[in-house]
Amino acid sequence: MALASGLAVAKPVVDSVNYRDGETKLQGYFVYDDAMKGRRPGVVIVHDWAGVKEYEVNRAKQLAALGYTAFVADIYGADVRPKNPKENAANAGKYKGDRPLFQSRLKAAYDQLIARKETDKSRVGAMGYCFGGTGVLELARTGVPLKGVVSFHGGLDIADLGKAKCAFLILHGDVDPFVPKKDIDNLMAMLDQRKLWHKLVRYPGAVHAFTVPTAGNDPSKGAAYHEEADKKSFEEMRGFFKQVFGR
Repeated sequence: MALASGLAVAKPVVDSVNYRDGETKLQGYFVYDDAMKGRRPGVVIVHDWAGVKEYEVNRAKQLAALGYTAFVADIYGADVRPKNPKENAANAGKYKGDRPLFQSRLKAAYDQLIARKETDKSRVGAMGYCFGGTGVLELARTGVPLKGVVSFHGGLDIADLGKAKCAFLILHGDVDPFVPKKDIDNLMAMLDQRKLWHKLVRYPGAVHAFTVPTAGNDPSKGAAYHEEADKKSFEEMRGFFKQVFGR
């Protein structure tokens, strides 16, 4: 799958990782550039409603090219890989309806990332797409030590900020029909009240899933790829992590 940044690592290491959250078996991926020496910042990547797939691993490779480690989280379970929109919705709905369970899955992935010797656990962030864009907000709410989170076309319907203390970058398709204005306004107001650093970037003409090439090119369906927004949002994320990580 081609992604918009053009970044590449000669030989990124992609380790399949079997781990658990309680009794649930999970399968994620740890990705890094083994040509680099020493510890480096790390990023948890949270998948969209379709579960773990090549897309997230490729995004992790892009982060490795930036000099970071990345862990692709598995929220649904090692044996759960949805095959169609109906299954996607059912699985995503399970976790959106049980935020403590969602948070537990996210923290399990975070723990895997910081346990790796290549990761500087004092400089950790998270990024996610759609369902995963909601996920990074939930991870921040747990209060685990994060420098910042990036939500790409994510749902923003969180009840409160919980124990969050990191920076927030919200990358939003300006005509996304699936993210109500009230959710955006509510999140911005909560961040203002808590005096947490935050930035909302709106991409004109972009709908939901604007970073996902397989979303198609028909914005009338509410979800579609938007190449310009994909490229610009990647650069926005890149600058954000450079700022919060100090590299």
